[in-house]
Amino acid sequence: MPQNKRESLVYSVIMCFCMVLWMSIYNVALQHGGLSLEVVQQAWLGFPIAYIFAFCCDWFFVSKLAKGVAFGFLLRPDSSVRRKVITISSCMVVPMVLIMSLYGAGEGCFHTGMWSGILMQWLHNIPFNFIMALPFQLIIAGPLVRFVFRKAFPVGTIAA
Repeated sequence: MPQNKRESLVYSVIMCFCMVLWMSIYNVALQHGGLSLEVVQQAWLGFPIAYIFAFCCDWFFVSKLAKGVAFGFLLRPDSSVRRKVITISSCMVVPMVLIMSLYGAGEGCFHTGMWSGILMQWLHNIPFNFIMALPFQLIIAGPLVRFVFRKAFPVGTIAA
């Protein structure tokens, strides 16, 4: 886990890249009914704006909220590092799924011009995104990004 604000920034850049890319591919694949090269291309084309939006939401709002909930209600100071990681990651996924599901619904409505269905599309997106995002974060992205982050930036190499 990051030890200071600069490490948090670098870690967030990497984690957000991983999660947004995967979830973009997943959501486009859901729309197209399967995975193909065209799906990956479309996901990649929509990725930059989604990434910037997700990163800003994460950095300026969600991470503070998630850590506040985790340390205020779910964790004790003597909680294990593993419990802290799982709890904070889970607390990050919930608001990010809500926000990014709305983003995806808005993007879909923008392309179709059917803004009247945005609420129903958002509510439809939430469970589909949640059942992919939480396990992906806890089982694949989280461990992979933490490993890559610490290999690239050993403790103390990014000064506070």
